[in-house]
Amino acid sequence: MPTPPDAQLLISLEGESLTPKPPAVMRSWLGEDDAGLAVTKVDFGATAPQVVSIAPPPCGVKTYGCLLAEGREALAARSASSYAAPRPKVAEAAAPRRDGKPAAAGKRTRIRPPGDVVKLEDRLHYLLQPPLESLLEAGSLGFPFKPFPYQLDGVAFLFPRRHAVIADEMGLGKTMQSITTVRLLAHSGQLRRVLLVCPKPLVSNWRRELALWAPDVSVAVVDGPRARREWAWRHTSAVVTIANYESVVRDSDLLHSVDGAEPVARFDMVILDEAQRIKNKNGTTSAAVCALPRDRSWALTGTPIENSTEDLVGVYEFVSPGVLRSGMRAQEMATAVRDSVLRRTKERVLKDLPPKIVRDEAVDLAPEQWDAYRRAEDEGVLELSAEGAEGGAKSVDIHHVFELVLRLKQVCNFDPASGASGKADRLEAELEECVASGRKAIVFSQWVDTIDKLAKRLGRFNPAEYHGRVPHGRRDGVIDRFRNDPDCHVILMSYGAGSVGLNLQFAGYVFLFDRWWNPAVEDQAINRAHRIGAAGPVTVTRYACAGTIEERIDAILTEKRELFDKVFSDDLGLRSGGLTRDDLLSLFDLRGPSGPIAAAA
Repeated sequence: MPTPPDAQLLISLEGESLTPKPPAVMRSWLGEDDAGLAVTKVDFGATAPQVVSIAPPPCGVKTYGCLLAEGREALAARSASSYAAPRPKVAEAAAPRRDGKPAAAGKRTRIRPPGDVVKLEDRLHYLLQPPLESLLEAGSLGFPFKPFPYQLDGVAFLFPRRHAVIADEMGLGKTMQSITTVRLLAHSGQLRRVLLVCPKPLVSNWRRELALWAPDVSVAVVDGPRARREWAWRHTSAVVTIANYESVVRDSDLLHSVDGAEPVARFDMVILDEAQRIKNKNGTTSAAVCALPRDRSWALTGTPIENSTEDLVGVYEFVSPGVLRSGMRAQEMATAVRDSVLRRTKERVLKDLPPKIVRDEAVDLAPEQWDAYRRAEDEGVLELSAEGAEGGAKSVDIHHVFELVLRLKQVCNFDPASGASGKADRLEAELEECVASGRKAIVFSQWVDTIDKLAKRLGRFNPAEYHGRVPHGRRDGVIDRFRNDPDCHVILMSYGAGSVGLNLQFAGYVFLFDRWWNPAVEDQAINRAHRIGAAGPVTVTRYACAGTIEERIDAILTEKRELFDKVFSDDLGLRSGGLTRDDLLSLFDLRGPSGPIAAAA
């Protein structure tokens, strides 16, 4: 039967007493088992619930972009310009199944309108869409693995938003959620070109994940010398273009409008992975990324705040400029980002994830280390005290304090003369137990020199090394060796190279040989192993040498472990997380004016 030209959508806002009865043909996407069930849960934000009544002609229904099987021609013929406000195209709902059952059984994930959508008809545009499961099934968008319900919630969050931050804890699948949403938007005609910007070591990981979760989405990578990159920017027709941050900075003259010249490439969407890379809003990386022409801006980061809330301000200069500003109070900031940030933790959404067992172990320095440590500390404190005596505490050069802290931390790892190490002795003994259990271990340090010494000390465990001195082209091979070689029991990683973007859930043990300045970075490192797919409990061991600078730093960081949770929690508090000037001076009973220490953060 042809679709009558007068098929229409009728809206009733007479209050909750009205009980509309959608026709049976709508069951396939409303998820109702009875044609008599009322549609009474339409959310219009802060206002009272309203009721939507749909009264179609017998042969079919035409709605704002969401249609049933018999209304396809009518939607195709309708011009987008006839809408009161521009709306993205929406994928067609799945046709009713022959057995009369809903197209997608089980959980029905609804797509809710963003908070900045205030017009009634625009909110209805989202509220009347089929459940996410029906949209995915309609496009035959299958998955290699069954997504977790919270991941579908993440897709439903991203789908209608032009400005969004996925701040899920590491290991919850931010990559999968963003890829699935891009795939759905591309299939529904809302996206033609997407630029994905990520750290250089993660480019290959994104290619693998795109091939896994979106095999029908074309992908191109911008890399190599300037001429090759320029050709890729100009001529690639792929849906997703992957580039690292450095390439975007170097090629900014091609990607920005300069002196009236059009950029060589335009993108419907720009996605930033590890978006904390632009936390410094005054930096060249932030400037290059924020100037990219785009319609949608998404940021993915497990640590949107590493040192202070200024980091989040930097991220939002890209996501939605002007929403946040320096000096905002915690309450204002949390309220401003609530509708555009999605933050979940493992404890909330993964009840069945294997436990994470954290052990803090105090280690005694070897006798040779004690001698070197006391000598270095005494000399350093004398020098700092002399600086303070000359011009007061304010005259103490904080960089000299930081250098002393670094020197003492390195002595805590290894004695510079003899190579003695209480930590290495303890680690070696505990790795014996790891090997006996048949599981693998990750060891983190902030210094490549420490990793080199550990590699020699732990040679019988056939360790792999992953740090800044390993060429990018060899890094995937290092991970493959660690994963597949039964004789390779441990991988030695630097925090800088190994704390982000790697999936090492086959490792059952994580050792923090020395501690980082910020607990958020440590959490990133730990979550390389403690993530979806972990085969069993993950045991985390954090070493600190008793009676040393490490113990004092640990006490400070323990007080600040909730680095940014308060911004996203219900009580809307705020706490800074990096080491301040006073924190560093207090390590040696020195005092000075407070303020953040960029080098220490």
